[in-house]
Amino acid sequence: MTVPARKRAAVILAAGQGTRMKSPTPKVLHRIGGRTMLDHAIDAAQALGCERVVVVVGAHSPQVGEHAVKRLGEGATVIQDPPLGTGHAVLAAREALADFDGDVVVTYADCPLLTAPTIEPLFALRDAGADLAVLGFEAADPTGYGRLILASDEVLLRIVEEKEADAETKQVRACNSGVLAADRAVLFDLLAKVRNDNAKGEYYLTDVVGLAHEQKLTPRAAFAPEAATQGVNSQGELAAAEAVWQAARRAAFMVEGVTMPAPDTVHLCWDTRLAAGVTVEPFVVFGPGVSVARGAVIRAFSHLEGAAVGEGALIGPYARLRPGADIGADAHIGNFVEVKKVKVGAGAKANHLSYLGDGTVGPKANIGAGTIFCNYDGFDKFETHVGSGAFIGSNTALVAPVRVGDGAMTGSGSVITKDVAENTLAISRAGQVDKPGWAERFRAMKLARKEKK
Repeated sequence: MTVPARKRAAVILAAGQGTRMKSPTPKVLHRIGGRTMLDHAIDAAQALGCERVVVVVGAHSPQVGEHAVKRLGEGATVIQDPPLGTGHAVLAAREALADFDGDVVVTYADCPLLTAPTIEPLFALRDAGADLAVLGFEAADPTGYGRLILASDEVLLRIVEEKEADAETKQVRACNSGVLAADRAVLFDLLAKVRNDNAKGEYYLTDVVGLAHEQKLTPRAAFAPEAATQGVNSQGELAAAEAVWQAARRAAFMVEGVTMPAPDTVHLCWDTRLAAGVTVEPFVVFGPGVSVARGAVIRAFSHLEGAAVGEGALIGPYARLRPGADIGADAHIGNFVEVKKVKVGAGAKANHLSYLGDGTVGPKANIGAGTIFCNYDGFDKFETHVGSGAFIGSNTALVAPVRVGDGAMTGSGSVITKDVAENTLAISRAGQVDKPGWAERFRAMKLARKEKK
């Protein structure tokens, strides 16, 4: 990232009540790509090179403030109480930035698709001499948005809110995203002059444009795609933003060389890492913390979270990798196999119907169908370790803590409770008892009872 010509700070507005979400979770803590909308806003501010980030929160949602402090540290939040509009919200950050000398950008925690490249043109306008830089967009349907009244492509005269707009102004399609940048001293000086004599009785941040003209300052506008400025105020809008985010991330991966035969069915997370040459089949879900190395194939209907997949590995279909799963190169984790906190060695195979929890599987070991790592006694977790080249027979229960040595084998249907030495066959099951004619007599008895009824 290029070092900015002037220092930068961000004020992120996160004080909205989000009543239209109808959720016990505060609006800005809802997630896009597995990451809260507030975190997306913080990510954008930090990617812009903002050395100070102040989050404006409401007294009604202490969880938002707690989340911001956990991410940014003490002193990163200010409270807007009572809520009296966007201008009032930004003004709440004045004291927190009193010692800051540089540019301040105002962004929104409920606009999760805003990224640093989308906002950066505002700072380019500042470097070119604009005193105030506003981010706008051309709306397909401008209803509900504030309108940008321009003298030319960039020169901004004023912003008119929808409720204050006359019929002619409502035809304008250049709309206000709410994002703006200005020198810290200029911004707060303008905000101190904003009045609330409007239809809503609020202090509008947008009024700073008109006030800037009164002070012979120069406001300018930059434009972004409408989708990039999309706000979230309801569950439907959250889903729409998720769809936009997912589509963009999938497209980026495919440009980088990831194969997705049915990309619209793949669900990614904000930190998913897929190397070039990876294939992701339909209906795969990536939770947080997944990395997949070159040449690996993630087959259909698999779910991965907190897992690492090595080169050339084959996962699924219908596999589940939970946190701590570390799958080695060319290993196979097949249908209805669940792996949790297990390191699986290169070339090892667990092809079907198994649970591997807590432990290790050595290189080129084979885990038979129905194998269970019995890792939990109701109170504590214990580890199972399967050695290199070991062969675990179908329907084996490995009762942890237990080790199966290199090259060892277990008989199908065994319950292994003691360590097995290398190259040893372990069998633990009751001897088979045959009762000739028993099945025939049993069926005859059942049929007789049925006929009697």
